[in-house]
Amino acid sequence: MRLPATSVTVLATGKDTERNGLTVSAVCSLSDSPPMILACVNLNSHALPAIRANGAFSANFLTEAQSHIAERFAGRDKVYGAARFSFGDWGSLTTGVPVLRDALTAFDCTLEQEYESPTHAILIGKVRGIIRNGALRSLIYSDGAFGYANRFPGNSAS
Repeated sequence: MRLPATSVTVLATGKDTERNGLTVSAVCSLSDSPPMILACVNLNSHALPAIRANGAFSANFLTEAQSHIAERFAGRDKVYGAARFSFGDWGSLTTGVPVLRDALTAFDCTLEQEYESPTHAILIGKVRGIIRNGALRSLIYSDGAFGYANRFPGNSAS
């Protein structure tokens, strides 16, 4: 599973000094009516209890220029908790959790359901707010390295 290219996403939750987040690569659309997403989080993640306690999270799909944010939220620089939010333009939408305003796309979600696999929590989020910056390119991850996704011919950033 390390070889297929995936979008790089930061899940974030909490408020003020109680903010927390992590970098994930398993986030996808679940339905459009109602708008829902699915995200997989390792059961050992320090952010998972905060997502559960807050009942809300944001899914922030990063742009090609935001690999430093991905590395920060992956814990590569050993910065944790609210200190991770020193990079990026963070605000909030409907639920009050942190939302990266300059992400490619950011979904502000309430946690609707959760399922556990042996190693991961499968989170189902109902989308309550969206930020869209479609003219940017998506940050992707494949085989241990970051890259970016080009737009396909005929696609536009409407």
